[in-house]
Amino acid sequence: VQLQASGGGLVQTGGSLRLSCAASGRAFRSHNMGWFRQAPGREREFVAAVDWRSYTHYTDSVEGRFTIARDNAKNTVLLQMNNLKPEDTAVYYCAVGARPYDRGTAISDPTSQKYWGQGTQVTVSS
Repeated sequence: VQLQASGGGLVQTGGSLRLSCAASGRAFRSHNMGWFRQAPGREREFVAAVDWRSYTHYTDSVEGRFTIARDNAKNTVLLQMNNLKPEDTAVYYCAVGARPYDRGTAISDPTSQKYWGQGTQVTVSS
């Protein structure tokens, strides 16, 4: 199984970026797919997820600015990031949950994810 993330870059405050993550090796129709981020000196944190029912979940700081979506036919998960702020600067990782049909805290818990992408840098300048 491999997750290939792309789409990071450098933008100014208020700008937009679109992250994409393509999974290969197996289908994840029954698993949660999401994005986490890690800034220097900080722990990896939850950003957004779309679960196996296609319900979306966001951390409070990105609600209303980021939109996550999945395409099961293409085995991909996308993260549209608008109105970016300097505090969004981090390495962004896509992830797939360890167990099918997971609910609750497992959706946003990094330790409940099994597969990880290689990370893509997002830098927002002020």
